[in-house]
Amino acid sequence: MDIQIGRGKTARRAYGIDEIALVPGQRTLDPNLADTRWRLGSIERDIPIIASAMDGVIDVRMAVILSEMGALGVLNLEGIQTRYADPNPILERITSVGKSEFVNLMQELYAEPIKPELISQRIQEIKDQGGIAAVSATPAGAMKYGEIVASAGADLFFIQATVVSTAHLSPESVTPLDLAQFCQDMPMPVVLGNCVTYEVALNLMKAGAAAVLVGIGPGAACTSRGVLGVGVPQATAVADCAAARDDYHQETGNYVPVIADGGLITGGDICKCIACGADAVMIGSPLARAKEAPGRGFHWGMATPSPVLPRGTRIQVGSTGTLQEILIGPAQLDDGTHNLLGALKTSMGTLGAKNLKEMQQVEVVIAPSLLTEGKVYQKAQQLGMGK
Repeated sequence: MDIQIGRGKTARRAYGIDEIALVPGQRTLDPNLADTRWRLGSIERDIPIIASAMDGVIDVRMAVILSEMGALGVLNLEGIQTRYADPNPILERITSVGKSEFVNLMQELYAEPIKPELISQRIQEIKDQGGIAAVSATPAGAMKYGEIVASAGADLFFIQATVVSTAHLSPESVTPLDLAQFCQDMPMPVVLGNCVTYEVALNLMKAGAAAVLVGIGPGAACTSRGVLGVGVPQATAVADCAAARDDYHQETGNYVPVIADGGLITGGDICKCIACGADAVMIGSPLARAKEAPGRGFHWGMATPSPVLPRGTRIQVGSTGTLQEILIGPAQLDDGTHNLLGALKTSMGTLGAKNLKEMQQVEVVIAPSLLTEGKVYQKAQQLGMGK
């Protein structure tokens, strides 16, 4: 129901992940029976978690380890890994400067040109070690480097921007990327995003997207919502785009996964996103905390180095455990940030959901007090959920 903002403007109420809760049904099941498998194109994964294409999260090593674990990592083709043959000294500089010098340093370091030969090299390094070579670029980057990515044999191509649509208007001197033609021409599945509405998600699916990324501005290091004032809280955004997926599937028989991207910190966040309709999630800061992550305990957004309008910042997330402990356990922390897969399986068992499709059907309630109710001591002592 629309709410009147003023005489000339009404608005629809939207909900964030922190405002909802999942309701147990009439049955439960052993968490070991919970099936978390999902499919993206011809690639099946056991864990519905994708590591974000951010320089503090994914390098070749992380992409390979995640592939081995049954998850997925996406390499940023317009970041440090493709600008510098040896990214380590650059990463050291990024993580060692103070807050006041950070923005200018990032703009300087990311002004180094992207080297096409490094794109091919990184993809080959991942594939040589048995990993799934999933890579990401902006629409402009996809136009420029698409053929190189195809020739290098990448397995998945993610086209990502703050907002991606099939109805992009450009100056006469600029030819916009034809998303439908690009999806058709590329030899691998192409994932498109980001979006937050039913209509845009549906149009991206019609354009040939192998999956659609949902989320504008919720990421831990993203400042787009503050800089641009744009975004839709994730619970509502995911539910709207999942409805587009279901309608498109009913109409065409083609099932296009919806991936919730950004703002997810704990296992509970992941569970609630899937309950809202997501098939998988893309996360950054939780995996940036892995000891193996290239960010050395720091995490920054993809739009952070913009030379004109930075829309991200660097946050210190620390190194809290190994990638295995964070992703599949055993957990060393009690706040929901370790053993994310175990949290999902246990939640599915508690809710009686045998697979992700059943998890998408569980009852959801509006519960703004979910994370604070009865947690006075945790909050006061900075323990568990009160950290």
